[in-house]
Amino acid sequence: MSVRLFNILIKSVRIVCLSRHINLRADLRQFSTMADVASEKIANITETDKDVENKIEEIVGDKSRTRYNRRKQKRKWEDPDPNKIDGESDEKKLCDKPFERIKKKKMAMLLGYCGVNYYGMQRNPGVPTIEEDLLKALLDAKYITEEDFANQQNAQFQRSSRTDKGVSAARQVVSLKLPLEVDVEEINARLPPCIKVFSVKRATNKFNSKSKCNARTYSYTLPTYVFEPAITRVEDRKAYRITAEKHSKVNEVLAAYKGTKNYHNFTEKKYFQDPSALRYMMSFTLERVFMESEMEFAELLVKGQSFMLHQIRKMVGLMIAIVRNHTDISILDKVFSKEKVMIPTAPGLGLVLDKVHYERYGARYKESHDTLDWDDQDEAVQRFKHEQIFPNIIKGEIEDNSMGLWLEKMKGHSYEPSDESEKNDVSDTKNINSFDDDRDDDIAQKDSVQVCDGVVSLDGDTLIEKQE
Repeated sequence: MSVRLFNILIKSVRIVCLSRHINLRADLRQFSTMADVASEKIANITETDKDVENKIEEIVGDKSRTRYNRRKQKRKWEDPDPNKIDGESDEKKLCDKPFERIKKKKMAMLLGYCGVNYYGMQRNPGVPTIEEDLLKALLDAKYITEEDFANQQNAQFQRSSRTDKGVSAARQVVSLKLPLEVDVEEINARLPPCIKVFSVKRATNKFNSKSKCNARTYSYTLPTYVFEPAITRVEDRKAYRITAEKHSKVNEVLAAYKGTKNYHNFTEKKYFQDPSALRYMMSFTLERVFMESEMEFAELLVKGQSFMLHQIRKMVGLMIAIVRNHTDISILDKVFSKEKVMIPTAPGLGLVLDKVHYERYGARYKESHDTLDWDDQDEAVQRFKHEQIFPNIIKGEIEDNSMGLWLEKMKGHSYEPSDESEKNDVSDTKNINSFDDDRDDDIAQKDSVQVCDGVVSLDGDTLIEKQE
């Protein structure tokens, strides 16, 4: 039985193989026939170009689909005329809008302004600001484009300090990209008299007027009668002259601010644990006394690495309170401790950004770029101060009685925090490591403070010198 099955299997295999062999022979015969036909057609092709093209078209079909002709079609723009410049065509396309490429470089601009009628330096939609008028003038002079005006970051615009509402500046510095040739007078012709550009200098490509600034100097101008609590009448105020004793007392209080201290009580929404509350004051003095409109004025100068919102005005306010005996000088130890103290804020009328310092930048790039000390502009700056800034301060003090009204409010000032403020100070810890919301801070705040070898450092970068 098994032998019979085996024989059947052998026969089946033979039949299958035979059928495949027959099919293969048929395919070979068909292929041979096609090859003979092709050979016969090719053999009939003559050597003339026209016959070749006709035969190829007959064999291939649509010759435009061949790889050679596709390459040839891409080269139709080529012009065999040797007198034409590469890529030149008979008809040139015109742009829809005229376009002129202007080479721009990073510049440092020195300007001054009287901020009495402005809501600060920084641009703020809906209210007049210094930046808004400055950018409009640059746009009208065609030194920036419409896109730069709409978004000043396109021009890499940056100011060294964000002065607050009503605060003026004698030497403000901004950095932005401008053409190499800039006419300062052309810009000033488009600015109001209370804003003036003094000079424009070429800076490094990565220059930033805020981050490259290593210190700032502010001046605060006030009438000297504020140091004497017994002076109340207008006639007595004009007749008052500061004594040597009062002069020394003022400088004694101002000297207490020198060095690195915790200024959490001198601003808003700052806490003792916040590393950004540490600020380094290099100097604070009563610089000079002068007469104006039959009244004596004093000019205070404070130089610091950076300042927080309202910090200088509160420093001046506390100094006046101590000199007038509204509070004891021992409060200075208290305000720099963990305790919460409510400090009076002096009016902003007399506050002026006097100078922005770039000593480190100048020392590093003195061989390749101009220094940013602006000494050659001192005469123009002083003239602008006496024509635009000081008259508004004097007018505000004499006609509007700015400091006199503030002194009346300060009589009832309490230096102790209310129960509500104490509660908020203890419970609200979400802002302990928050960034500043100030107007004049250039330090990128870090998460921790390290003290080593007499230097306070934020994450290893030496930023604040510790008091000796």
